[in-house]
Formats: sequence, C-alpha cells, structure tokens
Amino acid sequence: MGATVCAAVEAAPDMELVARIDAGDDLAQVAAAGAQVAVDFTVPAVTEDNVHALIDLGVHAVVGTTGWTDVSRGRLVAHLGRKAAEGTSVGVLIAPNFGLSAVLAMTFAAKAARYFESAEVIELHHPNKVDAPSGTATHTAGAIAKARAEAGLGASPDATESGWEARGADVDGVRVHAVRLRGLVAHEEILFGNEGEQLVIRQDSFDRVSFMPGVLLGIREVVSRPGLTVGLENVMDLS
Repeated sequence: MGATVCAAVEAAPDMELVARIDAGDDLAQVAAAGAQVAVDFTVPAVTEDNVHALIDLGVHAVVGTTGWTDVSRGRLVAHLGRKAAEGTSVGVLIAPNFGLSAVLAMTFAAKAARYFESAEVIELHHPNKVDAPSGTATHTAGAIAKARAEAGLGASPDATESGWEARGADVDGVRVHAVRLRGLVAHEEILFGNEGEQLVIRQDSFDRVSFMPGVLLGIREVVSRPGLTVGLENVMDLS
C-alpha cells in the first residue's frame, strides 16, 4: 500500500511527494522535507505512535491503518486539543477503508439498517491481513447498530443455543464473519433480512489502486479539517 500511495501522489498534478518513510526511519524526516500531510499505512502496533509523532511535528495525517479503539482515538482527540491550544491546527483523518465503493456500501447500509429485522456482515480478505474483523466491517457494523438503536429496533432474531463460536464476532449486537483466503484482496457483504425478503449490499476491491482516489481525496481534505475525522464518508458529499 505504501508504494501504491507514493505512486498515486507522484501522479497527482496538485501534489508533490517529498518523503518516503519506512520501518525504523525517523519521522522527523517528514517535517524536515516540508510535508504538509503524511499518509500512514503501517500496522496496528505502531500507527498510534506514528500519528502522535506527526501531531507533535504539526503535520496533518491520513491514516489507513486499522486497529483503532475508542480509547486510542480519545488519546488523539486530547492531543489534537492540546496542540490547538498551543496555536497549531492539525487534522487527522482515520478511514477504515479508502475504496469509494466500500464507503458507499457502508453509507447505504447505515441508511437501510432501520428497515430490516436482521442484519449481518461478512468480510473477506487476503490471508496476510493481521486483524479480524476488518476495520471496514467493524465500522459498518457499528453504523448499522447505531441506526437500529435510533430506530428503536431490538436484537436481530437468533435462536442459537450452542456453537456460538460459529456465529462470528459480536460488534455492537451485529454479527460479523471474517474470511481469510488466498486470492482475495478486500471484499464485504452486508446482509439484511425481513420475512419474505433480503437485501444484499456487496463491495469488491480487486486491486490496491482502487483505494487511491479515496486516499488522494483524504489528503486534499484533511488540511482544512482540524481535529479528528473518522471515516471517509465524512469528507464526501453524500447528502
């Protein structure tokens, strides 16, 4: 992903690639190179430290690494607030998925969730992915759960009494199933059901280049959005 992002930035007429940072490199090189925005596609174990370092450097951050929690995001909000109080406005965008089709699928799912009795999510990825469920699926399930709660819906019907391990992860009351299979890149199915009908929203990413329009959009937008923004849908015109 890092190499693909670098190529996309180099090809963008309104951007200049000024630094490439790999594992073990000093992030101070980012500011020294004059970067306004840094893009983080690393791993969950280091991404939070990277973003805090970028905030200290006064560099905006676009983050595609998953594994963030409410607690770790809260630490970012506090850090960004302290930086703003010092007079430096920094923006951070964390996006579980930069694929425009994936963001649209999540948005459609959140709008549909209030109208269906049952909802489940299946995410399918390559076997080198280190986290499960994916950040995209977790974000999707969370948005579905929020919409269901606002609509006054209860739990999806489920008579399971044993074998709960086969029912997937429970994300805010929405079941999420993770598949890891050679040949896949990134895919998601969102299933909704009522008696006598079913709605399936399916999104497929076949190549990492599919994420680049979203990454470039995030880079362009984060500089004018101080503080923390979670989800690419919040910088897209989806009203």
